[in-house]
Amino acid sequence: MPRALVIVLDSVGIGGAEDAAAYGDAGADTVGHIAEACAEGRGDREGLRQGPLDLPHMTALGLGLACEASTGRLPPNLAPISPLKGAWGYGVETSNGKDTPSGHWEITGVPVTFDWGYFPDTIPSFPAELTDALIARGQLPGILANKHASGTDVIDEFGIEHVRTGKPICYTSVDSVLQIAAHEETFGLQRLYDLCKIARDLCDPYNIGRVIARPFVGSVETGFKRTGNRKDFAVFPPSDTILDTLVKAGRSVVTVGKIGDIFAHRSTGEEIKPHGNDACLSAAIDAMGRLPDGGFVFANLVDFDSEFGHRRDIPGYAAALEAFDRRIPEIEAALREGDLVIITADHGNDPSWRGTDHTREHTPILAFGPGMKADKIGRRESFADIGATLMDHLGFPALRKGKSWFMVQS
Repeated sequence: MPRALVIVLDSVGIGGAEDAAAYGDAGADTVGHIAEACAEGRGDREGLRQGPLDLPHMTALGLGLACEASTGRLPPNLAPISPLKGAWGYGVETSNGKDTPSGHWEITGVPVTFDWGYFPDTIPSFPAELTDALIARGQLPGILANKHASGTDVIDEFGIEHVRTGKPICYTSVDSVLQIAAHEETFGLQRLYDLCKIARDLCDPYNIGRVIARPFVGSVETGFKRTGNRKDFAVFPPSDTILDTLVKAGRSVVTVGKIGDIFAHRSTGEEIKPHGNDACLSAAIDAMGRLPDGGFVFANLVDFDSEFGHRRDIPGYAAALEAFDRRIPEIEAALREGDLVIITADHGNDPSWRGTDHTREHTPILAFGPGMKADKIGRRESFADIGATLMDHLGFPALRKGKSWFMVQS
């Protein structure tokens, strides 16, 4: 019985979304602009990386061709390597939004057809009745920030006052989110999680997709730094995803990284949540090594987004892509005959773009596995085609959304 692995390279978009202008993102192109920057020397950083973007394994899987199909431009140093080793194409997001839950839910067969709620880019951003209730129920002396902000900048701006007063740092972005940052030691990690649960309840009437706990450590002398103990409190997907179908059928499901949080821990099977891209990828590879027939591993690698995209760090993003690429042979070595791997993304986050928010982009679809021929998947009109193809591969009928590309050889 076949098995499957999906790896979401969080925010690794490949440009070209037709509705990008509606999101203020016309011309954004995460991979393309990183490749161009590296070719021009803007991706160099001493002690980290130098030179053109070097992704030989993903290029052999068709990444450059997927970029070219999406935008009409072949990024520097991503020319196709012959012979290709995988099937390639790109996905078009149909969900309303460019956020993490929308992208992941659509991948699993449930596009977001409703409009998320958002907090305005004003000061204050949050309604007074929400913050008053949060302060009262959380027994807080008050809150700080109350605005749109970068997660690292807002800690630099308010960290000292937070430690002095005990007031948590509450901020948002163009995504449907309320984020709360607090010091793990002086405020307390569990207290932060408990506060986010209160905020999750308070955000429901506003149709806010996620409340995110953003713990940090440090001091005035050393500076402040976020830790890996982030936790997302999301709403449930509006209908059954492929995860629900697989779990109800008794199939083994392993979710790695923040997948459990994204799906509000519904039908997420064995959850593994290490810190960092490398640790998450190792966990996914290890899970494939013990996965029974018919099983599914679903992994998210968040560092591309959180560490480099939002921080507009081109060299860091390029180095992270190259680090992932070097480990593709390990993924291949963990596969058995009939296995299917799909590498994709949930949205873009162009590190060369203005601001610090996600960008509305197409996403790559790179599929491979033992016995599968190299082929052109082409343009997929919804991320849900990934879920439909997984269901086809694992022996289930597709959900209501998405079409399988029937690429797996028998």
